[in-house]
Amino acid sequence: MTYRVCFVCTGNICRSPMAESVFRARVAEDGLDGSVEVDSAGTGGWHEGDGADPRTVSVLEAHGYDGDHTARQFQPSWFSRLDLVIALDHGHLKALRRLAPTPQDAAKVRLLRSYDPSAGDDLDVPDPYYGGMDGFEECLEMVEAASEGLLTAVREDMEGRVA
Repeated sequence: MTYRVCFVCTGNICRSPMAESVFRARVAEDGLDGSVEVDSAGTGGWHEGDGADPRTVSVLEAHGYDGDHTARQFQPSWFSRLDLVIALDHGHLKALRRLAPTPQDAAKVRLLRSYDPSAGDDLDVPDPYYGGMDGFEECLEMVEAASEGLLTAVREDMEGRVA
């Protein structure tokens, strides 16, 4: 059984593709790449079909991650096949929960930084789009910090389903 995770931000060109790439690498390092499917989308379709922001690609590739990406818009029909929908900030969390067809689907939506014990109460990953490269580096740091906790949660969820 494949476990499916989708990361969601606004336009699917900065934060969510970064989270997708980092988490996909963590999944592969953990030997789960055949069991966990990772993708991303945006709450809006403004950039659908575009690649990731060049700054996202640059930061990802500088840190050894894959920068290949094509933006797309999240569709409510995807909830039925997804196990987790990971929002990058509270605005995305609210939008995704409103899109959810059922309460069970709404319960699949979580904030990425909720998996980072050092995040405290600040669970939003700031949008780096209108800033400089330092915002993209900060975004990557936040994504990396949360990815280990998310991987642990996914692994535990998968084990719970098998047992």
